[in-house]
Amino acid sequence: MAKVEAQSRTLLDWPNLARYREANASLTAAAKDEQRVVFMGDSITDMWALPRFGGFFPGKPYIDRGISGQTTPQMLVRFRADVIALQPKVVVILAGTNDLAGNTGPITVEETEGNLASMAELARANGIRVVLASVLPVSNYGRDANGNPLDMRTRRPPEKILELNAWIKKYAEEKGHTYLDYFSATVDDHGLLRKELSEDGLHPNAAGYAVMAPLGEKAIEATLKAK
Repeated sequence: MAKVEAQSRTLLDWPNLARYREANASLTAAAKDEQRVVFMGDSITDMWALPRFGGFFPGKPYIDRGISGQTTPQMLVRFRADVIALQPKVVVILAGTNDLAGNTGPITVEETEGNLASMAELARANGIRVVLASVLPVSNYGRDANGNPLDMRTRRPPEKILELNAWIKKYAEEKGHTYLDYFSATVDDHGLLRKELSEDGLHPNAAGYAVMAPLGEKAIEATLKAK
């Protein structure tokens, strides 16, 4: 019964607009000189704010708007409420891995690309600069609570990640957005997520976020300075 109720709530608020509704309402308007940045994403962005990972860019006017499990169509629906309405200078979009896994049903890579492009277009139309991040690699190095292997490659084929990342990079270059290459910094010689950067082969651990954070900072800095 509880599972059915949870599923019903999800269907009633498919993009999970309720998740950040109160937090968004409590935010003061961005000051004219405030370098506000919103991070839009899934669990990799969502979990970044957990205390065990050191917090989300302490001291920076950065806002985490990740929601675990989400796909690009869900993010597109909530983009106005969770990004545009917050009046950031920059949005960092990290999305696509759950599309490949089919979290909200079958979706083609081309459809994912279209959703990413739509978010970037919405941002630009509202005077928000865009950072498009590559999808992270996955691996089969992780173990579950019982010590059984976790193979994240099954639902997220490495070749599909490469295909999507190639498009993200090309699109960012063509449209004048910043490309944030997390992939190259986290991949090993076998094309998989480096073992020391993740416990489950999908989500970064503290070491993984420690690799990602300065790359994100550098991309944001470059984007703010760009003319």
